[in-house]
Amino acid sequence: MRERVRDARVARLATADAAGRPHLVPFCFVLEGDELLSAVDAKPKSSRRLRRLENVRANPAVSVLVDHYEEDWSRLWWVRVEGRAEVLEPGIRAERALDLLAGKYEQYRASRPGGPVLSIHAERWSGWAP
Repeated sequence: MRERVRDARVARLATADAAGRPHLVPFCFVLEGDELLSAVDAKPKSSRRLRRLENVRANPAVSVLVDHYEEDWSRLWWVRVEGRAEVLEPGIRAERALDLLAGKYEQYRASRPGGPVLSIHAERWSGWAP
C-alpha cells in the first residue's frame, strides 16, 4: 500500500468543516514515513483561502484516497489513508516539505509552491486489490 501511495501522482483529499459538511479535492502530495505533505501551489484557484485548509483548522480528521482504474478490472486497486492533518507554520518543517515536493514534481522545481503546507499524519491504512 505504501509503495502505491508513494508512487501516485495525485490523490483525493476529503476534509469536513466544523459542522461535518464534507469537501473533496484532488491534490498533489509526497509521502515521507507516515506523513503525507502537500502545498498550495500556483494552479488557478478561486481564492488563496482554501476550504481544505479552513476545514483542517476546524476539524483535523481527514481521509485520502489513492486509486488506479483501467478497463481491465483485474488491475484495479485503491488505498485509503485516514489521519489527522495540520496546516504547518512557515519554518523548517514547511521548507522540508517543499523540498520533498520539488523532488517529486518537476513543476514544483520550476515554480516552487508559495502557499501554506498541509501535513497529514497517517493513522490507518486500508486498501483493496484483486
